[in-house]
Amino acid sequence: MSETPPKNRSPARSPLARAFWVALAALSFGIGVIGIFLPLLPTTEFMLAAVYCASKGSPRFEAWIRSRRYVGPLIKNWETERAIPRRAKYVAISMIFASAMLLLWHLGQGWLRWVIVALLAAVALWLATRPEPTTRQ
Repeated sequence: MSETPPKNRSPARSPLARAFWVALAALSFGIGVIGIFLPLLPTTEFMLAAVYCASKGSPRFEAWIRSRRYVGPLIKNWETERAIPRRAKYVAISMIFASAMLLLWHLGQGWLRWVIVALLAAVALWLATRPEPTTRQ
């Protein structure tokens, strides 16, 4: 007699593994919140990482992150359309520009400041070329 293969079930997670995923989700969420105010830290990427990690360790935490007024719509727009709202683009690009100006003013002469400014410009260009969501949030 041959056995039927088991159905696709995810293995039961140990409490230690769940705690690891929740801690990683909390860390990503915290860095994402800091990224709201600091232009060098990308908010959306860390929030997406937080949702992913929370889904592995705590569906309740995942639902809580998705329900946040500020990040919930950003996550949904990115997951469904790979889109960034116009207001978020303006804020991010403005902060990147301000950071570039501060770097140019405070860093000494040399190639490092130009490399950093070029990277910031590349990120700003990438942000500017992302589509906007088709649905109003």
